[in-house]
Amino acid sequence: MNASEPREAIVKMYAARADIHPREVNGRFATLRWVGVWFTQLLFYGLPWLRLDGRQAVLFDLEARQFHLFGLTLWPQDFIYLAGLLIVCAYGLFVVTAVAGRVWCGYACPQTVYTEIFLWIERRIEGKRSARIRLDRQPWNLEKLGKRCTKHLAWGALALWTGFTFVGYFTPIRVLGHELAGFTAGPWELFWVLFYALATYGNAGWMREQVCKYMCPYARFQSAMFDRDTLVISYDAARGEPRGALKGASAGARGDCIDCGVCVQVCPTGIDIRRGLQYECIGCAACVDGCDEVMDKVGKPPGLIRYATENALAQKLTQAQVRRRILRPRVIGYGLVLIAIASGLAGALLLRTPLKLDVIRDRGAMGREVEGGLVENVYRLQVMNTDGSAHLFRIEVHGLPTAAIADEDLIELEGASARAVPVRVRADPHAGRIGSNPIAFTVSAADDPAKAVTEKAVFIIPK
Repeated sequence: MNASEPREAIVKMYAARADIHPREVNGRFATLRWVGVWFTQLLFYGLPWLRLDGRQAVLFDLEARQFHLFGLTLWPQDFIYLAGLLIVCAYGLFVVTAVAGRVWCGYACPQTVYTEIFLWIERRIEGKRSARIRLDRQPWNLEKLGKRCTKHLAWGALALWTGFTFVGYFTPIRVLGHELAGFTAGPWELFWVLFYALATYGNAGWMREQVCKYMCPYARFQSAMFDRDTLVISYDAARGEPRGALKGASAGARGDCIDCGVCVQVCPTGIDIRRGLQYECIGCAACVDGCDEVMDKVGKPPGLIRYATENALAQKLTQAQVRRRILRPRVIGYGLVLIAIASGLAGALLLRTPLKLDVIRDRGAMGREVEGGLVENVYRLQVMNTDGSAHLFRIEVHGLPTAAIADEDLIELEGASARAVPVRVRADPHAGRIGSNPIAFTVSAADDPAKAVTEKAVFIIPK
């Protein structure tokens, strides 16, 4: 090959992943993160076991097409309420993000929560950060094999329990537990338990920060909700620069940052916050706790890394001035939309009648003459009692003189149940015109007439 000819170069499009071993840190924000872990996991693992009125308090029963939420039973026709609840949660996240950045990611996101739990298990078994790094580098031996097997068994057990709990929101968890214990669970239930167990094990145990960096869409569009008054994890460069060692020739001319690297070592995504705000930052404030601990040791005031806004750092604003900037047009706009949607949803739920009625006329018989010279039409009434308790319901027909129900007009329905009721309606043929005549069915609770619903129908009088 001629020396003057250019050599081929291999350009890698993707950097190889560097293993991140976050250092354990203590402080007020670490305590707050664990409060978030305990709160969210007590809710997640505990709610399926809570019972109300003889049934699971929170159950999305897809087979029966019923959603039970603390005594409130929703049917597929009520999907609008679930959609409204999701919209309220979304706008709530928008408000929180506009005010305080990615605090959801740092304290309550399932990926963060389970990564924190899995890291706690890893630290208990493999040791501190330095010990875990040494374990990674050393060749395989009995010690390494034992620790790794123990860790993965613990991760797997937690992941399986998580998958079991998640499926317990869709299949009654006590029934699911008995089926799994007796090896009688259906293939789909078993599949989803294993699927979500594998997802938990893979995301929190192996992928960790990769989920936040490359898979989570929230990290990509969060900046659309940020402005210069949004609280984010910030490094005070004016105070910290130039960096330098605590001792040395340049010690007198340096800033407060001693370039110890603790802020990088404790970061779960492995970034250096001193380079400015980055989309990988999940706002967990581990770097704040780590830096404050170092500042305390070297006799410097805390807050070199802290929650701050761009305007606060640039204009040297006080905490009181920062708080006064919270209610700004962006936040007010999100808040007003949130209040409007939440109020509408709450009003709709409060005014909702726990009774539904569908009327289907028997199209096989357009209307027939029966004894006594009367005309009879046949209907099927689908009555749904969405209340949590049983009721005795009365069926009435009106809108056409002499129209009356020829069958039993009382039916009893258990709570959160539906029933198809065949109903024959008879009327004098001279009470209406030949052809279609409008009528209406009303179903009301015998013990509470306020619980009533009316549905329109037509009565056919033949020639």
